[in-house]
Amino acid sequence: MEEDSNKVDIEVIHKDVLIIGSGIAGVYTALEIPDSYQIGIITKETLDISNSVLAQGGIAVSLDEKNDSPQLHFKDTLFAGAGLNDEKSVWVLVEEAAENIRTLCSLGVNFDKSGQQLSLTREGAHSVNRIIHSGDTTGKEVCDKLIEVARKKKNISIFESHFAVDLVIKEGKCRGAIVYDEISNKIKIFQSSSVVVATGGFGQIYSHTTNPEVATGDGIGMCLRAGAQAMDMEFVQFHPTVLYHPKDKSFLISEAVRGEGARLKNCKGEAFMKKYHELGELAPRDVVSRAIFKEMSLTDSKNVFLDITFKSREYLENRFPNIFKTCLDYGIDISKDYIPVAPAEHYCMGGIRTDVDGQTNIPGLYACGEVACTGIHGANRLASNSLLEGLVFGRKIARKIGAEGNHCDNSDVNSNISYTLNKNNDAALKAMKEEIQAAMTKYVGIIRNHESLEKAAAIINDIYKKYTDFSGFSLVKLEVLNMLTVASLVIESALERKESRGAHYRTDFDKTDDVNWRKNIVKKLEKGKMASPF
Repeated sequence: MEEDSNKVDIEVIHKDVLIIGSGIAGVYTALEIPDSYQIGIITKETLDISNSVLAQGGIAVSLDEKNDSPQLHFKDTLFAGAGLNDEKSVWVLVEEAAENIRTLCSLGVNFDKSGQQLSLTREGAHSVNRIIHSGDTTGKEVCDKLIEVARKKKNISIFESHFAVDLVIKEGKCRGAIVYDEISNKIKIFQSSSVVVATGGFGQIYSHTTNPEVATGDGIGMCLRAGAQAMDMEFVQFHPTVLYHPKDKSFLISEAVRGEGARLKNCKGEAFMKKYHELGELAPRDVVSRAIFKEMSLTDSKNVFLDITFKSREYLENRFPNIFKTCLDYGIDISKDYIPVAPAEHYCMGGIRTDVDGQTNIPGLYACGEVACTGIHGANRLASNSLLEGLVFGRKIARKIGAEGNHCDNSDVNSNISYTLNKNNDAALKAMKEEIQAAMTKYVGIIRNHESLEKAAAIINDIYKKYTDFSGFSLVKLEVLNMLTVASLVIESALERKESRGAHYRTDFDKTDDVNWRKNIVKKLEKGKMASPF
């Protein structure tokens, strides 16, 4: 494609609130904001593509008054988080969980039931059954209903195929975003009194991830360039059980399968989890992932197996319809065959630092969901707390915005932006993506050390030097910039944390050091580093 220089006619769109991202965090936040606010939701692709849609297991909530309580949910979350959770944020999460679930039910979300009660199952590191679910496609069920409601709301406008490039900062406050319209190939400015970033995680900086292709860390990159802080970036969760098949290495085999009793076995058919943790298959995810990694190393194999063949075909088809069908499509009948699995990147505990109201250090800028770091998850997220986080803190943000009463004042923003669209380098930039993914997978994965992290840092720096040689602007170029930004901070934080804790495991510092490292690592982007394309 020829270079196309655009220096005039920047369209300015005014909204009271701009929400960037269309997963559960973004759409639920929009629905909870008062109807008197004009809201714009922009999304990189279509509304139905997000990490939330892919979530299988369910949502953690203490509904069983006889056997469970918010206090017990709190305790389990702290246990999984390995001492780094922000307790104030965790209390908010567990205490406000039930009322947000009631809201979902009132919107028509169809959770599985036992009689008149919501069905509860169990997942790793939960001490009781407290996971509500909709088959094994809970995320899709919730997102489908939320999107259906949002589309009917007169105060909500949806802009698909709109990629947020950078935030607009005016007099120290966030007042909108510079956005690339992928259909018209033009830049627009969305001006607003509040911006909520809900863009999800950064799984695509790794070769094998359960995240969709859109998860390139765009929200974190954009917020950092605006001066926001990132926290806990070294803590990257690898889901223990992702399908390992020649045709698919990104399909999640939900933790709920282990919650229903499935056993992990090595290539010799030996169950092994009790060797590594007293909770066996229901140990925290970081423990299970490292145990699988160790067994694969000991047996020189590329995967282990999940055995749930003791359950009937009828039960499995009803309880896990999507998993059953997907595996069957690949020739695996999970009622008779073991499921080949291996760990893959799944979730980032770290992200843009916020308080309990989702407020960042920049006035007018909020972050919610996986892109944010409220300190809930600590060093390792408890299973099924992620969708819950989007709900609870989405509503907190909505109420904060409603209480502040700020509407867009329609004052002028700087629309004098010069940009040159250039897609000629996209093939080379896509190759850079693969270089980033290979380096992060090899050197900054489940197990790390100083030597491996330094190798990764050198590779990322070299890629960035090559990146700066490319002129012009394209969506792929922006994705590479965001991936480089996120990867560099993950590596920096992992080098700095000289201990092992939760999802961060270093062979050269293999013990948890509460004396020196029971603290969060907060990062800002160095001035001039990973510069904006504008």
